Amino acid sequence: MNDKAKSRLVYIDWMRGLACLLMFQTHCYDSWLGSAARHSKFFMWSQLGGTLPAPLFLFLAGISFALVTDKLRQRGVPPDEIARTTMRRGAEIFGLGLLFRVQEFVLGQPGAPWTDLLRVDILNMIGLSMILMGLLCRLPRTRAANAFAAAVVALAVVLLTPPLWTTLRPRWLPWPLESYINGVHTYPQPQPWLFPLFPWTAFAFVGLALGFVLLSDWARRRETSVMALLGAGGVAVAALGWWLDAQPRQVYAVYDFWHTSPNFFLIRVGVLLVILFGSYAWCRWGAGLWGFSPMVQLGQTSLLVYWAHIEFVYGRFSILPKRAMSIPAATLGLLGIFLAMLLLSLGRTRLKGRGAEVLGWFRRPAGAQ
Repeated sequence: MNDKAKSRLVYIDWMRGLACLLMFQTHCYDSWLGSAARHSKFFMWSQLGGTLPAPLFLFLAGISFALVTDKLRQRGVPPDEIARTTMRRGAEIFGLGLLFRVQEFVLGQPGAPWTDLLRVDILNMIGLSMILMGLLCRLPRTRAANAFAAAVVALAVVLLTPPLWTTLRPRWLPWPLESYINGVHTYPQPQPWLFPLFPWTAFAFVGLALGFVLLSDWARRRETSVMALLGAGGVAVAALGWWLDAQPRQVYAVYDFWHTSPNFFLIRVGVLLVILFGSYAWCRWGAGLWGFSPMVQLGQTSLLVYWAHIEFVYGRFSILPKRAMSIPAATLGLLGIFLAMLLLSLGRTRLKGRGAEVLGWFRRPAGAQ
């Protein structure tokens, strides 16, 4: 890939780095702030920002998936082989998610229950989404057809989410399986802090659809205009979501705006599109590429820093006392986590051999072009 192509696509890494930063601040403030600070507007806004990292990671996984599969097709790799390769990657990520749960269970002893081993986390969902996207991309269709199919899947997932969490819950399934549908885990009701297929995989399929659009010859010739159009479209999509939510009549028997609502999904997709355009503009005309970029660096090793930071924020090795800190003290801790993860990321990219192949595949999605 030439330097021009790299400069065009590095905004994907930058955007993933932004997701890492938002994740750090959400987790740090949630773990460390004391009771007084937890009732502040500062904490409220920090946790509102925490609604973005998971959609960002899944959305960017979808875009990266489109880049990888398109590259393989351009090389003449048969569709069945592309499906096997991408689904195997998804299985590896899913396996890493299971391994992460084992690590947390062991380090959480003696208090961690065995059921924590079966929690549906973001890594599980990224892996499953990749497997499902591999199935969708198995047929030798055009980019436009693949984009349309991915958009249809995303729409179906979003529309089915409210009933699958409430009136049409698959209660007949064992809870470890039902949890992958709606995140019920061991509780009487689905839990919003888990990451089931409904609605989370829809963000990956939106990213997949958009990725195929961005790869089209039409979009390549009009890259800046297309990105600006996506930014404006994001504002329109978010406004549509707010407008639909304000309507007096609702379609579903049980309506939960923050957790299952298609309207909130639209709003978040709109925000993702605005962030996408902002990241593109920052990396093309702003300071995003002025020498070393911490955001790009973190984005290139997002899986590693996700894995590593959890134990130093929530786990046994937390660098600050939990639920006991003021906002300034927790902010200093956040800065420490950011710098530590940045150093870890730099060390990762400087290792000879670049480590595990699965990490390398997600480390530089821009390299797929």
